[in-house]
Amino acid sequence: MKSAIRDYDGFRKELAKYADDDYREFSMKGIPSDRPFVGVRIPVVREIVNCIAPEYYEEFLKVEPVAFEEVLARGFLICKLSYDEMLLWFDSQVSYIDDWASCDTFCSALRKLIHAHLDEFLELKVERLLDDSHEYAVRAGLVLLKCAYVDFGHLQVIFDKTDKLALREEYYIRMAIAWLMAECFIKFPEETLGFMRVSRLPKWTYNKMISKICDSYRVDSEMKEVVRRMRKK
Repeated sequence: MKSAIRDYDGFRKELAKYADDDYREFSMKGIPSDRPFVGVRIPVVREIVNCIAPEYYEEFLKVEPVAFEEVLARGFLICKLSYDEMLLWFDSQVSYIDDWASCDTFCSALRKLIHAHLDEFLELKVERLLDDSHEYAVRAGLVLLKCAYVDFGHLQVIFDKTDKLALREEYYIRMAIAWLMAECFIKFPEETLGFMRVSRLPKWTYNKMISKICDSYRVDSEMKEVVRRMRKK
């Protein structure tokens, strides 16, 4: 994987070279996507993206991805751009996401790129995602909050945005809320306990959040017992 990739056909051939039938079957069972799977592991997809010649980035990004791994690769490629260039391609990438894995992988990879622009990016992109009607757009907004915004300055924003989503019933939104709120609790337990006492989160999401808190090795046993007693019956 040393030579530069200069066209999309070459990129697809490179993916096919590293296809693993067993891994493809494994991925298809755990990732509910309507896209075909090639069967390439995520670190290998990232290595292949690193072989794309920079002068061909825009050409690659104009191609509509077909396979699951192509969506992953497109996300990794967008994260290699400058912040301003990334903004131009961000919405199109979200529109291609139809599963939790390509959503979470892209959002996690964006963390370093948006670090110096958190408030601007929150207003330009994250808030709009959280107001979207599509399940994975909302999940993307929540995962971005989890990856980049769990700090004291944004904590109340997270609580407010999360509470406004309390009535959303989609599974992957509710799981993302539970994951996000568990991260808030790990870093800011007292503040998050205060939110839990007044939040409108439904029973399933609320109790899933408690489960995730109790599963964390970063929460001590005494605090776990406190939140266990807060489960909704």
